[in-house]
Amino acid sequence: MELLEVAVLLVGLLFFLLGAGLWVAMALTAVGLVAVLTKVSIPPGQVLATSMWSASDSWDLVALPMFVWMGEILFRTRLAEDMFAGLAPWMQRLPGRLLHVNIVGCAIFAAVSGSSAATCATIGRISLPELRKRGYDTSMAVGTLAGSGTLGLLIPPSIIMIVYATATEQSIARLFIAGVLPGILLAALFMGFVMVWSLLHRDRMPPPDPPVPLSARLKAAPRLLPVILLILGVIGAIYGGLASATEAAVVGVFLSLALSWFSGTLTAKTFRDSLIGATRTSCMIAFILAGAAYLTAAMGFTGIPRALAEWIGSLGLPDWQLLAALTVFYVLLGCFLDGISMVVLTTAVVMPLVERAGFDLIWYGIYVVLVVEMAQITPPVGFNLYVLQGMTGRNIFAVARDTMPLFLLMVVAVALVVAFPQLALWLPSTMLEAR
Repeated sequence: MELLEVAVLLVGLLFFLLGAGLWVAMALTAVGLVAVLTKVSIPPGQVLATSMWSASDSWDLVALPMFVWMGEILFRTRLAEDMFAGLAPWMQRLPGRLLHVNIVGCAIFAAVSGSSAATCATIGRISLPELRKRGYDTSMAVGTLAGSGTLGLLIPPSIIMIVYATATEQSIARLFIAGVLPGILLAALFMGFVMVWSLLHRDRMPPPDPPVPLSARLKAAPRLLPVILLILGVIGAIYGGLASATEAAVVGVFLSLALSWFSGTLTAKTFRDSLIGATRTSCMIAFILAGAAYLTAAMGFTGIPRALAEWIGSLGLPDWQLLAALTVFYVLLGCFLDGISMVVLTTAVVMPLVERAGFDLIWYGIYVVLVVEMAQITPPVGFNLYVLQGMTGRNIFAVARDTMPLFLLMVVAVALVVAFPQLALWLPSTMLEAR
């Protein structure tokens, strides 16, 4: 069969299996099996065993279940409630007032969670009832929460960064460090939008609350201490060179359990629920990675990625056109797949193009995470949209409409990272030189 015919067959089969509701990992494995069978001289069983074992036998991958478990533990503590109470008094004087709690709260919780959906659900569970009770615009409250929840993917520790690093054999620690400045940039864009919107739509803002004296704000500030200690413990250990990402993940689990115990929320039930939740999520991700590894190996045997890279290379596209095409590709793919599946599914085809173009793979990882963040708020499979639909009862397309301004700001963030690569590369290079 010609390579074009094989490629069309495999893409069609993949979309058919996904549309039929088959698990993503099973669909990837099935397509990989068909790809191997197009080459009669290659034993499919041997390729299956070798590729799946290689994908699973990774020390760096141990960090994944640890960070997932840390997020599950924190989801069941009073950490978010304390964080809201500690942040709210300091946001009163900013235009937009408590709407900023959604953004800053998500940014802080993202630094201890690693999951977009968990960040969105945890902060939303606390902030939405408070904002609704105080008369804030529902569309803005929902939109800022859905958009800011995606910071859980970009601000380290990030589960999807671990997946990307494992799939491309990059340094998890370098990726974590590279995500800091783009994460701050995106949060600043969101806060700037809220400020401008609130000044232009004063009629949709509730009456201001009485001024909070400095003494009251300082009194509330200690409630932020637990999350700050957790961030310093996990991220500080990585940035300070005291621990690898895997070791820092274990530190994070220990500190999360300690916080839960001190807050009185660590019971046999919460411990069991967090462990079961982390096991389910980690197994799902590991299964997807194993299936993607098999598909990647199979695609290598077919020669499709190499031929595609050579074809696109022969077009002589400038870098910005290639990135624009990849951005549209990922956003469209996000209409049907979750972020982790998007990363592992496209690695085999996209990475030869990226390497041929000469992009730094750490920088490209941050670019991919930003684009996958956009997919988290793209219907019909945007996870954050589903989370907020369940919390608010609003139609998923109404939630997507509320989130559209923040989606456009993510496009701006992608453009800035493409135009100024040092936004992602300066901090890792500086910290490594300092060591």
